Amino acid sequence: MSRPLNVLLPTLFALLLLPFGAARAQGFNARDLMRAQRNGQSANLYGSNPYDQTEEEGEGEGSDTTRRERRIRKPLESYFFGDSLRALPNFRYNVSERFNRVQIVPMDTTLTDFRIDYPFYREDVGDIAQGALGQTSLPINYFRRSTERDFAFAQPYDAYTFRLGNIPFYNVKRPVTRLTYIESGQKRFREENFGILHAQNISPSTGFNLDYKARGTRGLYEWSRTKNHTLSVAVNHTGRRYSVHAGYYNNHIEQQENGGVVGEWAIADTVFQMPSGVPMKLADAEAQNTYRNNAFYVVQSYGIPLQRLTDRDFSMADLSAVYVGHAFEYSAWSKTYSDLRAPYTNERDHRDENGDFVAATDEYYKDWYINPQRSRDSLYERRISNRFFVQAQPWDRNGVIGTIDAGVGIDLHTYAQFDAEDYLTGRYGKTRETDYYVYGAVSGKIKRFADWDANVSFHPTGDRSGDLSVGGHVALTTRLRGHAVILDGRFSLERRSPSYWQEHLYTNHYIWDNAFSRETETRFEGTLAIPDYGLEAGLRQSFLSNPIYYGADARVVQGDEVKVTAAYLRKDFRLGGFHLDHRILLQRSSNEAIAPVPHVAAYLSYYYEFWVVRNVLRLQAGIDGRYNTKYHAPSYDPALSAYYNQREIEVGGYPYLDAFLMAKWKRMRIFVKVQHLNQDLIGTGAYFSAANYPLNPRMFKLGISWGFYD
Repeated sequence: MSRPLNVLLPTLFALLLLPFGAARAQGFNARDLMRAQRNGQSANLYGSNPYDQTEEEGEGEGSDTTRRERRIRKPLESYFFGDSLRALPNFRYNVSERFNRVQIVPMDTTLTDFRIDYPFYREDVGDIAQGALGQTSLPINYFRRSTERDFAFAQPYDAYTFRLGNIPFYNVKRPVTRLTYIESGQKRFREENFGILHAQNISPSTGFNLDYKARGTRGLYEWSRTKNHTLSVAVNHTGRRYSVHAGYYNNHIEQQENGGVVGEWAIADTVFQMPSGVPMKLADAEAQNTYRNNAFYVVQSYGIPLQRLTDRDFSMADLSAVYVGHAFEYSAWSKTYSDLRAPYTNERDHRDENGDFVAATDEYYKDWYINPQRSRDSLYERRISNRFFVQAQPWDRNGVIGTIDAGVGIDLHTYAQFDAEDYLTGRYGKTRETDYYVYGAVSGKIKRFADWDANVSFHPTGDRSGDLSVGGHVALTTRLRGHAVILDGRFSLERRSPSYWQEHLYTNHYIWDNAFSRETETRFEGTLAIPDYGLEAGLRQSFLSNPIYYGADARVVQGDEVKVTAAYLRKDFRLGGFHLDHRILLQRSSNEAIAPVPHVAAYLSYYYEFWVVRNVLRLQAGIDGRYNTKYHAPSYDPALSAYYNQREIEVGGYPYLDAFLMAKWKRMRIFVKVQHLNQDLIGTGAYFSAANYPLNPRMFKLGISWGFYD
């Protein structure tokens, strides 16, 4: 409850704020207001509010010259956002898929990482990459690899695709429009990255946004053309009691598949002057994957205060309350893979007794179960999800026990593929599964010193009966010589069933009908961070039993157990305008055949940043470098759309360097970059990240992003 005002506010401006309860526990009371006035500061808690409107009547001839009091429309009232966020002109956030919470994410308006146009390179040390923009990737960091079971065929595109958990929502004081365009290479082989964002609020609590991205390449290497299009249309209302986030998103991906090079020699020996001349294993234009995804969602909640809510309470964050809510999502994915039987020739397959190269002819796929000449595999998955939840707020949202959550959910899955019986009937066979689950969580804060939460999810019945997830997290904050020191610890235990596709698949190249046991994984994570010093260090440990993975022959198998240990260090130095940023990841796997990881992976960025014209034009110039030690890196199988643990080729030991120049001129960002600067200068020439798939050769890139705020 708000504290009663015990002083008479001395000015008209203070009287105008009185109906809004300036003495709320959000952190601004009458004494704060008077102190701000004495210091000559603005007393507006939320900064410049474009929704403040002044109506002055009677200014015409013969009218009363007395001005009416200025009427101020209420500011953003939602319990989701604190004072510091309300004061910002713009901010962005994501919505929790299960809990009545949001997560603030940075606005993409600074020079930081703007030059990194491949999204899978923006997280820690980056990903194992198939090669070009719009193509697949797999995190090098084992602990960032997805464990989701729903339509895993699209997981290699996670860096690009929209999902409910990463849909961006905005709260903006003025309409925001941002255009981005990045291109590289000759017109015939060009990579293009286009994006448009528009976000607008029609009231402090209600807004909408549209986010569209088109990314891909015309193909530097043979049969590597890619189109990756994503669209999100979202609306949000975060009122004092009622909140709703709803919208539609679409993911559409087309990728030609070449199966990788016929041999490492085709890249390492630089025999071919143009990348388009490098021989590939799937040497026909019909090898292609097409993915389509359409989804609708709505997440809403209604707050019921347990204490009297007055006009002075513009937020329920400090009141005892109960929230009831519902979340619905419809998501349908399809994948179509096609190819034509065509053998390839490896001119340097092996050497004879005289040391001369001997050519050999082979086929990428050994098995052709359905059609011996061509493939056209079609897979489909649909999920309809409903969740009902309750959130109790015993005292206030930031209390020792801030919120207590509980919910129930039901997911309806439909799977479709063409199996042997369907070829006789001409109709797709459909399998339906129902998944029921219950979940709960509790979270809180101890002033500014600790944040904590715990959660549990259990599937009591249905096709995933017995699945369990338990997790906990605590973050302790202290200060060292005035600088924040954050110690973060996490624990999780998951017991998960195999997915439908891991147990049942019928395609031209792979057929299986498995009965796997449930996986069990326990993780421990600890992180120490001192943000003011650009320091972050962490330790992670995973114990996984009965792991399900794609083995050396690209078929799904189940192993015994594996343990993965990782240590991560990030340290950024600054010497005047010089920035020396370091990210280093050390990993060790107890069984490389199950979980292959490089022992060392690093991303280094050295650049100089300075003002050319103060507060008008700022420049960055520097070099980015990526490196990992040699190991049996996974390779990619086009028919499965999956990375598998090949054991024949070691990849790594090659530095990949980019030189860049970036500028920010008012609201415009520009960069020029020479990607793979060191080609033919440093290293062996075997620039692979995933086995058999070469990274792009040297290329020049130009990018621009322009923001409009009106």
